[in-house]
Amino acid sequence: MPLPPALSLPLTVPVVGSPLFIASGPELVTAQCRAGVIGSFPALNARPASLLSDWLDRITEENASCAAAHPGAVVAPFAVNQIVHRSNDRLEHDMEVIVKHRVPIVITSLGARPEINDAVHSYGGIVLHDVISDEFAHKAVEKGADGVIAVAAGAGGHAGTQSPFALVQEIREWFDGPLLMAGAIAHGRSVLAALAAGADLAYVGSAFLATTEANTSAAYKEMIVGSTAKDIVYSDLFTGVHGNYLRGSIRAAGLDPDRLSASDPTAMDFGTSDTARPRAWRDVWGSGQGIGAVKRSTTVADFVATLKEQYDEARSALDTKTRTYRATTHRV
Repeated sequence: MPLPPALSLPLTVPVVGSPLFIASGPELVTAQCRAGVIGSFPALNARPASLLSDWLDRITEENASCAAAHPGAVVAPFAVNQIVHRSNDRLEHDMEVIVKHRVPIVITSLGARPEINDAVHSYGGIVLHDVISDEFAHKAVEKGADGVIAVAAGAGGHAGTQSPFALVQEIREWFDGPLLMAGAIAHGRSVLAALAAGADLAYVGSAFLATTEANTSAAYKEMIVGSTAKDIVYSDLFTGVHGNYLRGSIRAAGLDPDRLSASDPTAMDFGTSDTARPRAWRDVWGSGQGIGAVKRSTTVADFVATLKEQYDEARSALDTKTRTYRATTHRV
């Protein structure tokens, strides 16, 4: 099945920047779009709720101005993430704003609801739904999602436990629509591997946390650059949903990262309520296992340029290996 127009536009590298709680705002999203990758942000990042309309106006206007000023440049579309869970008391308001602004791509998480999909489809937008299993992928498509994002082991923030290769393979056995792969992708080689596994695009998040345009503290950026996969802790304590977090931030919050208790899954908290425990995203920082590839803090433009260089080199190296393999087997 061909990709919908919003996902088939030329990109610098086949990447969607995943929505990052607190870290993603207009500055990061517009920088991603100008660099030629799809940018995104959670609607809940715009606080108060009235700010969401302003953010969407700013992103739309800045992207249009960039495209007009540089006719030959790649300016990618953008996406907004909606938490489709009963704890999100802003959902109805934010959906009204999204429909009014005709947001081209909506990413839904923690719940698949047909009425949300219908609202986006009413103006020609598309919906991509986060899933951590093949079962959830089936449910999302059955309820009207246009595509799915396989959030596999190693992904930052809320993530599953299945291998990305296993999860993508299972979904591809029955689904030929838009499929994105998330899970420890922070290098051009990994982007190419996602496509080779059957995904249409790679979903990259944690590497953008260290960029200049991300709304993250200097300490957060430094911890991303200085950490590797061994520094990631998987826990449901902070939001009620299992996710991956930086070990150093858990320790800084006064907790032992090796002795975390379990949380009540019915009491989800996405950083919008006041609680005595350390809060996810603000106090305890999310990150995926791919950050060992992040060697320095830089601008989005520089990071995407490096990602493209790595991606192109990986494709060339693979072509060479394939030709060598074919020549060797032919001689045999």
